[in-house]
Amino acid sequence: MKKKLKRIATSRAAIVWPLIVIQLFLIFLIAVQFTRFYYVFSAATALLDFIFVLYLMKNSRSMSYKLCWIVVAFTFPVFGVALYLIFGGKRASKRTLGKMRFMSEAARAGTARESCALRDLEAEDPTAARQARYIKTTSFCPPVKHCETRYFESGEAMFPVLLEELRKAERYIFLEYFIIGEGEMWDAVHEILIEKVRAGVDVRVVYDDIGSALAIPGNFDEKLRREGIDCRIFQRFIPLLFARQNNRDHRKICVIDGVTSFTGGINLADEYINTEVRCGYWKDTAVMVRGEASWSFAVMFLTMWDYLCGTKTDEVGDYSAYEPLPGALDGIDGGGYVQPYTDSPLDGEPVGENVYLGLIENAKRYVWITTPYLIVDERLEQALIHAARCGVDVRIVTPGVPDKILINQTTKSYYPNLVANGVKIYEYKPGFVHAKGFLVDDEYAVVGSVNLDYRSLYLHFECGLWMYKPDCLPDVKRDFTALIEASEPVEAKKPRLLTQLFRAALDLIAPLL
Repeated sequence: MKKKLKRIATSRAAIVWPLIVIQLFLIFLIAVQFTRFYYVFSAATALLDFIFVLYLMKNSRSMSYKLCWIVVAFTFPVFGVALYLIFGGKRASKRTLGKMRFMSEAARAGTARESCALRDLEAEDPTAARQARYIKTTSFCPPVKHCETRYFESGEAMFPVLLEELRKAERYIFLEYFIIGEGEMWDAVHEILIEKVRAGVDVRVVYDDIGSALAIPGNFDEKLRREGIDCRIFQRFIPLLFARQNNRDHRKICVIDGVTSFTGGINLADEYINTEVRCGYWKDTAVMVRGEASWSFAVMFLTMWDYLCGTKTDEVGDYSAYEPLPGALDGIDGGGYVQPYTDSPLDGEPVGENVYLGLIENAKRYVWITTPYLIVDERLEQALIHAARCGVDVRIVTPGVPDKILINQTTKSYYPNLVANGVKIYEYKPGFVHAKGFLVDDEYAVVGSVNLDYRSLYLHFECGLWMYKPDCLPDVKRDFTALIEASEPVEAKKPRLLTQLFRAALDLIAPLL
């Protein structure tokens, strides 16, 4: 514990976060000072709020998200608008948006290939084909057949397999994670990466600076580059309140030779394999794919890499050198269909949310969900309630031991309405559920990085794997069943008045969480 506290006290976050708080306090102080000129202030804030409402209404986001920010703005005049500009927007410069659009075109070109999988799926199940077509249209990744899938019910189950697959790399290893933390897990991965670099393998690492701020030193990327591991940081964490700092790279991607890939909720830090105890037992999941679908994850990584490296637009888009070698996919033959997808906060298309909505709205028998946070907009809330009222068995598993108290209390504020309308909610008593997964009708499963909260759905770069009747589906169901058995159902009862008021106040800042 002392070592951990010392690490936190000497980390960049110990300096940066207080500076962020000071800036927020100064903004609040300026807003308070304006109240000395009451009439002028009232007229000015009324005009500002009116303009703000007009600005929000033309935004393409959900009405629920807009209403949350309108309430914040009217509750905290001036300060609330400033909060939105810092934490609620997904603003980017024209240059950045231009680069991101080009990255999208590069992704479209990189994943464009002839495939009969979508036509086969259309013949087999038109409903599933509609979902696959949406993902292909918005995320460019096609559905793929004959891929082998392996589901992991925990980080410690995935970890030795990840190490084994990394050791098999012959051409390249791509790692992109929200959190990399020094410790047993990273040390084992790092040792293999060093061996592979010495063997001539192209090793590249991307990590999010805010996600990793408490876990690694500020010069971590420089250290890796000195060792021959090419490394890039997504959005360096600086003590200035910029809207661009609000968009984070929350994806978890590992690609090996374009043949094998991993995704899910598991980062490269010790709590994810439970060698460091935090919030009780840390429950997480991941999936490994072997086959053609891994190429989509490779393209996701390469487009992000080009964006972070500032690669010139005329040098981007030709990723043919990274495609699997001839014969590399021979002998791989799994069942069902798998389809990777990615979600960008800068394109106005909430792919992650729409994938979830498609699963909920087309469910016939059951929808089982795991999520660490349950802070949903009106569309998702009503979809869950509508499914439950139609007789679909809707179950959601949330943490019994929270990692963030305020966010957990906001999650609990959604319980009463959902439970009263037939949605079954369970709290996982052994510890913290970090897994983000869906299981539907013994046919569909999704494993990825997308939480059921505003930040994941609207503000972060995310990814996931949509699956229709894959080989690993029985394993997914067994894990869900065990998870529910280890959880306690939430009863439909009103909390105490003070608790209700506290959670209502938290709802005001739900978009920030």
